[in-house]
Amino acid sequence: MDHRKVVYEIEDKYLSPYACKSAQTKGRRFPITPCLIRTDFQRDRDRIIHSKAFRRLKHKTQVFLAPEGDHYRTRLTHTLEVSQIARTIARALRMNEDLTEAISLGHDLGHTPFGHAGERALDRRMREFDGFRHEAQSLRVADVLERMNLTEEVRDGIANHSRRGDPLTIEGKIVRISDQIAYLNHDVDDAIRAGVLSADELPESVKKGFGDTHGKRIDSMISDIIDNSYGKPDVAPSERARLLTEEFRDFMFEKVYVSPIAKAEEGKVDNIIFFMFDYYLAHGSEIPEYIRDASESPERRVCDYIATMTDNYLVRMFEKIYVPKGWALI
Repeated sequence: MDHRKVVYEIEDKYLSPYACKSAQTKGRRFPITPCLIRTDFQRDRDRIIHSKAFRRLKHKTQVFLAPEGDHYRTRLTHTLEVSQIARTIARALRMNEDLTEAISLGHDLGHTPFGHAGERALDRRMREFDGFRHEAQSLRVADVLERMNLTEEVRDGIANHSRRGDPLTIEGKIVRISDQIAYLNHDVDDAIRAGVLSADELPESVKKGFGDTHGKRIDSMISDIIDNSYGKPDVAPSERARLLTEEFRDFMFEKVYVSPIAKAEEGKVDNIIFFMFDYYLAHGSEIPEYIRDASESPERRVCDYIATMTDNYLVRMFEKIYVPKGWALI
């Protein structure tokens, strides 16, 4: 029995006319045998969850480098929060929740160790080779390094999830907005926990417009998007919420993202990444074979390898190469 047809019937009956139906996918770059249980978007979600890149996200920085304590977000918990927010919006707007979930779970697969500090370091090192952007690297992980052969809709959503992107599907647009909702709110939570700011420092307009607690702010931002987008061929916050979100984001950049506490260790990230980049250029045989086979040039090969690393693994490799080992007399 082809159980997918049941899903297709449910989607035809329930989903919005603006949703991307599973039966209407543009397909994959390389044909595969259909699954009789899962739709293509459900298969993409499973491929992403079972990937090595997804597992590594649990040891990659979100904002604060090497924080002491288990309660700070990592790139993996950020991804899960984005997925939850995006699925809530998609369900309320009657969009394709499976497609939304697959894009959400895959959107940061290519993120570097040490968060955006690592991304900026690799971008500077790769400037003469088209630079480095984590969203492009996420698609590269899916297409080239792990050969997931995802559907075109999921690939587009991953490649266009950042603020500068413009996804083709409503589901991709939902993920793009949900990413911003997630990081603004959980970064405030982590910043308060780290002592970078206090809850009282949040702009009064943001507290009045979105709420004075973590939960209230997320609920307000989600509700506004749903109310403003229901039954429309696009998804966006109201103008009032958009302006408040920009004010919220400007505040976070001033007080958190470029604060002395958050950026105190970033110079060390540059030093480690630049050193390791030059080392692996000179010792290319130490790069795993699956990356050597997938990369076009020595520089891209090294960039791919460093981008895959977790924070701890990059530090361990640096110590192994650079720090003298102890010895004992016999």
